[in-house]
Amino acid sequence: MPSQDPVATPQRHILCMKWGTKYGPEYVNRLYAMVRRHLSGDFNFVCLTDDAKGIRGEVQCFPIPPLDLELAPGQPDRAWKKLTTFEADLHGLRGQALFIDLDVVIVGSLNAFFEYPGEFLIIHDYARPWRRRRITGNSSVYRFELGAHPDVLAYFRQNMDEVQARYRNEQTYLSAFMHRKGTLAYWPAEWCPSFKYHGIPAWPTNYWREPFVPKDARIMVFHGECNPPDALAGRRNRRFRFIRPARWITQFWNA
Repeated sequence: MPSQDPVATPQRHILCMKWGTKYGPEYVNRLYAMVRRHLSGDFNFVCLTDDAKGIRGEVQCFPIPPLDLELAPGQPDRAWKKLTTFEADLHGLRGQALFIDLDVVIVGSLNAFFEYPGEFLIIHDYARPWRRRRITGNSSVYRFELGAHPDVLAYFRQNMDEVQARYRNEQTYLSAFMHRKGTLAYWPAEWCPSFKYHGIPAWPTNYWREPFVPKDARIMVFHGECNPPDALAGRRNRRFRFIRPARWITQFWNA
């Protein structure tokens, strides 16, 4: 009986992506270390990147698939590159992939992220009064079968101008596309809380109480106002929004 190609054997993959200079290799290295501590059994850790320098040897680095997206000077990068995770053949990888953004802090077991039923799972974008009926997902954490949804990327490549005019960023487009396919589903809300919305004490107690990890959290998501080093230092990027240093981060965010 011929031996199987190990690359073609279905397995669990953690995907992350690093491009440009916003995040250095230390973010990838810390993410790997957090995953290793919180995910039981074997997994393959993959970083899609334009610069693999400084990334630890346990991480398998591949180039980001080309997107041929041209941004005008000053035009913000809306993370459209993340759609390349839906290539029909992503560097020969097969199996279930859990994509995790670099600027998160893992605080609990990841095992259930590979066990929870669903074809495509994503964070339900954090509920504010004006968003409660929206289907949009937050793509800081999403799971899918590698190669199973090449139409997501194919449609974007064929209709880049239309998609960018209609959708604010990749996660609004991705959510709408999967919703039309009938495959959009969400993680339990308590698994991936927002640091900004769920981890900062309400005013005025934020002046004497430290930020905290909500009950049953597994991945703390940092978006919008600060990333883990900022939160650890007690910094926010908007005036008059005071926080004390989130010292709990030192327990988890390390290599």
